[in-house]
Amino acid sequence: MTENPPAEQHAQRPLLDRINTSQPHTARIWNYWLDGKDNYEVDRAAGDQIRQLHPGIGEYARADRLFLGRAVRHLVAEAGIRQFLDIGTGLPTADNTHEVAQRIAPDSRIVYVDNDPLVLTHARALLTSSPEGRTDYLDEDLRNVDAILEHAARTLDFTQPVGLMLLGVVIFLRDDEDPYGVVRRLVDALPPGSHLVLSHTITSPSMPDVDEAVTFWNEHGTPKLTQRTPEDVARFFDGLELLEPGVVSCSRWRPEPEDGPEPAEVAMYCGVGRKG
Repeated sequence: MTENPPAEQHAQRPLLDRINTSQPHTARIWNYWLDGKDNYEVDRAAGDQIRQLHPGIGEYARADRLFLGRAVRHLVAEAGIRQFLDIGTGLPTADNTHEVAQRIAPDSRIVYVDNDPLVLTHARALLTSSPEGRTDYLDEDLRNVDAILEHAARTLDFTQPVGLMLLGVVIFLRDDEDPYGVVRRLVDALPPGSHLVLSHTITSPSMPDVDEAVTFWNEHGTPKLTQRTPEDVARFFDGLELLEPGVVSCSRWRPEPEDGPEPAEVAMYCGVGRKG
C-alpha cells in the first residue's frame, strides 16, 4: 500500500502512468517470489539481491499464502463467516480470499482494497465471483479508514460478522502513523463475531539477516517497511480473543498435513483474533 492520496484525487490519472517500472515494488517482488509473471526486471533483480542477503525470504511469501488459505477456511467452515474485507490485496495469484471462501460457501462476499495501480489492472480481470456471491475492489490506501468502510458497506453487511484480512500490509505504516489506531478503527467498525486476520514481518535477534534485507529494501525499494517484534505484532490483537496457537510464524499457524513436514520458522508472524 503506497503512500498515494485518496483514490478520488488520482482516479483521473491513467493507470499505466501510475506504474513506476524504474523502481522495485514490494507487491511485484512478492509476485516474483510466488513464481508469478506480473513483475519487471527491476523487481526480479531486487528480489534476487534480497534473497542473497536472506536466502529463506522467498519462503515468507509461500508461508503467508498458505496461512491465508488456512485462516479463511477456518473462518468460513468453523466460524460461519460469509464476508471478508481484504486490505492490501497484492497481485492476484492462486487461492485468493474469494476463491478459498467461495469454494466452501459460494455465497461469500469479498471486498478487496489496494492502491497499487498494477494490482488494480489485474484485479478488474481476475477477482471474479461465484454467481451466488460477490466481489468488489476499492482503489484506496489503508490509512483512509473512513473511505474504505464507506465503500465496503455497499457490498458487505456490517451488522453481520466480517473477516478483516490485513496480511503483510500494516508493515507499511510507520510508527508515527498510529498503526494500532488504524487497525483498531477498522475492528471497532465491525460487529461481534468478526475476526482480525493479520500477518507482519518481524525483527528478531535470532534472524539478523532479516534486518539486513529490510535495510536493503528501504534503501532501494518502495514502499518503505517498518519491522516490529513479535510482541509488537501481538498488540494488534489487544481486546480480541486470540485463537490458538496465538501469534506465531505463519508457517506454524495450524499447519495441515499437505503443507509438508514440520515447517521452518519464518520471520513473517501472524494471528487470528475474534471480536467478542
